[in-house]
Amino acid sequence: MTPRPFRFSVGFGGADSRTEWQKKAQQAESLGYDVITVPDHLGMISPFPALITMAEATNRVHVGTMVLDGAFYRSAWLARDVASVAQLTDGRFELGLGAGPDFAKPEFEALGLPFPSARRRIEHLRELIIETKALFAGDHQPPVHHRIPLLVAGSGDRLLRVAAAHADTISLAGIPVGADIDSDEIGDAALARRSQFVRDASGTRCAEIELGLTVQAVEVEGHDAVDLTLARMFQPTFSDAQLRHLPGFLHGSAHGIADTLRRYRDEYSVSHFSVNETQMTALAKVIEELR
Repeated sequence: MTPRPFRFSVGFGGADSRTEWQKKAQQAESLGYDVITVPDHLGMISPFPALITMAEATNRVHVGTMVLDGAFYRSAWLARDVASVAQLTDGRFELGLGAGPDFAKPEFEALGLPFPSARRRIEHLRELIIETKALFAGDHQPPVHHRIPLLVAGSGDRLLRVAAAHADTISLAGIPVGADIDSDEIGDAALARRSQFVRDASGTRCAEIELGLTVQAVEVEGHDAVDLTLARMFQPTFSDAQLRHLPGFLHGSAHGIADTLRRYRDEYSVSHFSVNETQMTALAKVIEELR
């Protein structure tokens, strides 16, 4: 079987002007990234106009959400906005959805909305996906001329089962590991267990699903100092040494990291890798090795 091609995604959190958004998008495209994404939080730019602006400044790269907080949306509203962005980006839009993280509770309070339980947020996400797909399958207005790929990001068992049933891409946002992690082998074993969980949950859909990993840090020899912000967000009690053993922490030479990603793809079926913009130029060194 031919290996699934690698795809690389970079997320941008903000910029001060339209020109800056477009320059960032052009840089990502020139560095070989496949997808540019924007998150969905109060206090940040609205993702849809930002994505349209970046699509207008680029030619090849796709644009997407990483990820919309599904708990904020209803299917008719989501379908309208997604169809509009897909149309205005000439089919280069990829929809990323999540159930809504626990740390988003203050955003619900700011909106005057009750904060549902994690179980209810995940159930709402499942319903949202099914209903939105049903709307697109009908005579939706605005019309949907291009297939819109669906990415679901998360880490828990219940959410990954929903993703396995419905998503085109599943992005593993954090791999559960024990506090005794002291080697890359332990991190690899954790990734192996999680990827196997997704394969088992997806059943006959397994071959259709693109499996991804949120890269928490990239430490390339000879490059700038590594940013540990995201890694510490996922594992706040871990030492720096322990963080380096996480499967989402890539470290070594560009050639060595490229070999690691090939192994992740060949052994664990992980071929989609997403980073935030602080890691963009570091991972670009690795992309050069893989293209």
